[in-house]
Amino acid sequence: MNSLKTLNPYFWKHRVLLFWGLLFIIASNFFAIYQVQFVGQSVDVIKSVLDKKSVDKELLFNTLLINGAIIVGTSVLSGVFRFMMRQTIIVASRRIEYELKNKIYRHYQELSLTTYKKTTIGDLLNRLSEDVVAIRMYLGPGVMYVVNLVILLVITSIYMLMTNVQMTLWTLIPLPILSFLIYKVSSIINRKSKIMQKSQSAISTFVQDSFSGIRVVKFFNKEKYIEKNYGEKVKDYQDKALDLAKTEAYFFTIILFVIGLLNVAILYIGGKNYFEGKLTVGTIADFFMYINILIWPFSMVGWVSSVNQRAAASMTRVNEFLDIKSEIVNKNFDQYEIKGDIEFRNVSYTYPNTGIKALENLSFKLEAGKSMAIMGKTGSGKSTIALLLCRLIDPDEGEILIDGKNLKDHNLELYRKHIGYIPQESYLFSDTIENNIGFAIDHPTHDLVEEFAKKADVHKNIVEFKDQYKTMVGERGVMLSGGQKQRICIARALIKKPEILIFDDSLSALDTETEENILQNIEKDIKSCTSIIITHRESSAKRADFILNLSDLDATENS
Repeated sequence: MNSLKTLNPYFWKHRVLLFWGLLFIIASNFFAIYQVQFVGQSVDVIKSVLDKKSVDKELLFNTLLINGAIIVGTSVLSGVFRFMMRQTIIVASRRIEYELKNKIYRHYQELSLTTYKKTTIGDLLNRLSEDVVAIRMYLGPGVMYVVNLVILLVITSIYMLMTNVQMTLWTLIPLPILSFLIYKVSSIINRKSKIMQKSQSAISTFVQDSFSGIRVVKFFNKEKYIEKNYGEKVKDYQDKALDLAKTEAYFFTIILFVIGLLNVAILYIGGKNYFEGKLTVGTIADFFMYINILIWPFSMVGWVSSVNQRAAASMTRVNEFLDIKSEIVNKNFDQYEIKGDIEFRNVSYTYPNTGIKALENLSFKLEAGKSMAIMGKTGSGKSTIALLLCRLIDPDEGEILIDGKNLKDHNLELYRKHIGYIPQESYLFSDTIENNIGFAIDHPTHDLVEEFAKKADVHKNIVEFKDQYKTMVGERGVMLSGGQKQRICIARALIKKPEILIFDDSLSALDTETEENILQNIEKDIKSCTSIIITHRESSAKRADFILNLSDLDATENS
């Protein structure tokens, strides 16, 4: 449960709500217990009438009427305070859940590209959904029921001791034994909860991959194969979940068994004391009421322990994720102008997850307003240069200078606002075409979106769609062709009017005529900024001022 200590700051932040919740728990339990003694009194009065020791009907009526009113009134008050208890503690847990999800999501955005390559989307989603829900169950019901049980046990014990010390001791003796058994089973639940969560993450990852690659699955007619693999993973999760459920079932069995023993103890000891004249029937009835009041909270102990153990397992996973530190850290928050001078000085980079050395001692310089085409065979490090320029990764050796200043010393947020990047793999959000093009800037107008769609030579395709710019592109742009997606990505980068424009082989899906049209349309935009054009095609490179061929690492002026 040590992992749950990281939630303590949230408890302190919402201490006012939780404090009121604590008061409502005390009030609710007080009124629930307070009425019990009047039940015993009523039983004794009725018994005296049945035994004909007293036939005062007026006394009987008044006693039952007053006791009945007290019982009904305290029940209503107990219910009202129990409602208020949930409106404070559960509301606090929901607010903490909201804050925790936002914290995790912000951390997602802060992580570097390298970190994302080490994990799976399914696992990331599982931490944000399943794990946070498990933690919220601890924050709300887990805390509420435990505190409720403790307060209820204290108040009940006081009333029981005031009624009869001997019966109270005999009734409460089994509780430490119950606590020990719960402790032992909880450690098993914690271990099995972690195993089950990992299995759940595996399912999420598999489903994500299957849905993302559904076209490939259908093309190769592998639906049955995917279904079989999914079934195996679900079966594995089912086995682990059932194994956990069996362990949790022991909780309820143990609790019900102990409660049964408590009832037998009350019946035996109470009956013996009654025949000895030490107790009344009403007192025995009180003890049965006290135990019945404790039955539900103690029945929840097993469930709450399970919830808390799952939360501990989930919090461990979340903490492991939150403890990951990005190597890309922004240390400058100044505002200044970016011109676009670029210089690589002996830059080397090796991908940590594969060990592949993409660049070694690369040096070149490009003045602001100039353009450079970067060519080379597959795997020569062309896309790595783009990632380094965007500072999605940092070089292992050497340095990258922007306007004569090390890129690591720049205001990263400001710098990226001045970059237009068209990735090699065109990515569109599941939104309209207009929103995808305007994504790069704040509050884009339709006219501006249309202007840059024309420059990217995609406007003529968009107007042929039924909903034109309001057309939904589907997940990852599945409704569009590869060339259409690339051109929308080009329009998205150009609309920023960046000081540094990077084409990462982003014309490869276009025919020669369309490529030429785009290059002519954006010639003015390219001349107004520093441009890096990564390409395999000579037709894309011919307009650049310089060409850098990574095969021979020679930057030459393009004549």
